[in-house]
Amino acid sequence: MAWNERIHNALQTRRDQHLWRQRQTLESAQGTRVFCDGKEYINFCSNDYLGLASTGTDELSAAALRWGTGSGASHLVCGHSQAHHDLEQALADYTGYPRALLFSTGYMANVGVISALAQRGDLILQDKLNHASLLDGAQLSRARMLRYRHTDVGHLNELLSEREGHSGETLIVSDSIFSMDGDLADIAALADVSRQHQALLMIDDAHGLGILGPQGQGARAHFGLSTADLPVYIGTLGKAFGGYGAFVAGSDDLIDYLIQFARSYIYTTAMPPALADAMQGNLQRMKDDSLRSRLQARILQFRQGAQDSGLPLMPSLSPIQPLLIGSSDKALQLSSRLREAGLWVSAIRPPTVPQNEARLRVTLSAAHTAADVDLLLSVLSDCWQAES
Repeated sequence: MAWNERIHNALQTRRDQHLWRQRQTLESAQGTRVFCDGKEYINFCSNDYLGLASTGTDELSAAALRWGTGSGASHLVCGHSQAHHDLEQALADYTGYPRALLFSTGYMANVGVISALAQRGDLILQDKLNHASLLDGAQLSRARMLRYRHTDVGHLNELLSEREGHSGETLIVSDSIFSMDGDLADIAALADVSRQHQALLMIDDAHGLGILGPQGQGARAHFGLSTADLPVYIGTLGKAFGGYGAFVAGSDDLIDYLIQFARSYIYTTAMPPALADAMQGNLQRMKDDSLRSRLQARILQFRQGAQDSGLPLMPSLSPIQPLLIGSSDKALQLSSRLREAGLWVSAIRPPTVPQNEARLRVTLSAAHTAADVDLLLSVLSDCWQAES
């Protein structure tokens, strides 16, 4: 098959299956109110859970005057600045680990860490619904990968027991809060299983950092675990943190090892130092527990209203509140009707989620008002009743 034909057929299949992806261009800063194509929308599909994405502009301006626009090189050449160093130490202190290491994106952190830690002959066990970056990191490592049923620690234990005594090392990997379902893994149970089988536990806390634990310190604090219980911790700066980038936190040896062997750290330009500098302000703002209190109020309001209206609510207590629709076409139609009413809620379809599990992914923010959520519930209820 010629390349052009392959590409054309693949694109046509996506269109025919109602799985076509397309970008929307914002004409405003990120927030609960955004402009797109000249129209204002209440935004219910951002991962800006604490409403911090549009804060810190004065700090960023001041940092840009000091540090300029770019870092100029990779961290290991001449791109590592005092701004990077200070943010790494602040993130380590915040999450309770000896050290932290900045990556340019969460995807690069997950791919780099897993492919550096695991090798051919090792075993990696991952939750069935783990993020694509975690799965890709395992494939790049060339270790053997097995996937246990979603949040089923018993199944994980069975898989480990069946392979007791294999020659390599074992790595267990899970998201904390799952990005499309919004539910929370039992990380304390994962830590117990890891100890029993002498496996290394890695948790991607992308959607938990800033949401879980006192002052938003994340999954380890939420479950009361030690750093030995959870030795490899991944956090992102692009969700509740309201910025950009990611980091891994762990022991001195772990961080030194990753500096030597994590290819997605070694061979890429460091994040802009001005951005690293400005993120210190968002870190301080994120510690304010009143933000999480407001967020929890909106989550409870939405869940109660959705249940009262008979909406197909999935079991999530996080800011991610998916409504399971099933059909990709129907999910798109509902998303379009919401857009007509000035509400932006994305339809999530395969391959991001399993076949026949298309959904509306509602995400809530501490910056949403009670009136925002009431309006969303009212329009959703009308749309759902019209479709039923």
